[in-house]
Amino acid sequence: MTDPVSRTILLLDIERFSDRDDVEQAYLRRMLYDIADRTLESAGIDETRRLRADRGDSVMELIDANTPVTALLRALLTEVPAQLRTVNRMASSSAQIRLRGVLATGYVAVDKHDGWVGSDLNHACRLLDADVLRAALRERTADFALCVSDALYSGVVRHDHPGIPAADFHPVTVASKNGPLKAWLHGPVPAGAAEAAEADGKDHGDTGAGEAPGGSGDRPAPRVPAQDGSQERVPAQGTPADRVPSSGAPEERVPAQGTRRDRPAPDGTRGAPAPGTVFNFNGGSSSFGGSLVGGDQHGVSGGQVTGDVNLGGTERGDGA
Repeated sequence: MTDPVSRTILLLDIERFSDRDDVEQAYLRRMLYDIADRTLESAGIDETRRLRADRGDSVMELIDANTPVTALLRALLTEVPAQLRTVNRMASSSAQIRLRGVLATGYVAVDKHDGWVGSDLNHACRLLDADVLRAALRERTADFALCVSDALYSGVVRHDHPGIPAADFHPVTVASKNGPLKAWLHGPVPAGAAEAAEADGKDHGDTGAGEAPGGSGDRPAPRVPAQDGSQERVPAQGTPADRVPSSGAPEERVPAQGTRRDRPAPDGTRGAPAPGTVFNFNGGSSSFGGSLVGGDQHGVSGGQVTGDVNLGGTERGDGA
């Protein structure tokens, strides 16, 4: 194996390559190689200053570190989109080509099998496969999405060279088995990417992510028989108990015998508390977003409204 040498690493990958048939894949590969060659040539990088490796649906280039990265970045931001527009303008819908790209720097060695070895290269490949980069391309009308490594951003992009506006690059975090990787995405960050990065690897047990065991937002509060034969709704925490006689006529709301007004809702089927936010109203009228809630409002649990509801002085009960 050779000694590790500082390189500029360029990766280009075809979106939805595996969805195409063999004929279409062969065509897309030709277009990928043609676009990569034209882009590198426009940056002044000839074949003697780079090594290429084929990954089927993508291509990897190891470029001489003495080549100006600014020229390559300008070519990626201008030449690649222009080439894609030219190709796709004349191609059928099944032969449209869209690319994800990563530009990074680092040390890479070449072994006796012409294989490339280096953690910096591994990190670049993880950026290429990152969900945030895939989502960025999927949400855009443009046919190219580019991400640069944190080291390349710090060394080149942040200095705002002509043709490389630093303000157009935004920080993203990519999860990997070796820990989070910071990178910089050119163009808008896809919706939800920041929240997904923060939530990655965290325990969601208390954050509301997913459904608690036995919980369901559509489940109504259970009913238990009252002593007078009516159906009593077990209240949510801090809510008065509400008894509705079987006749449907309104009656004074009183706590069930042997219970407290602030008794919590019963456990779910597997011991989980009933889901949802609990409000405690102790008399008076309540207002939500400018709308007044007057009188006694009872029986709201799990997204279900039951019992007699008085709205603006008009009473509707028994399905009337």
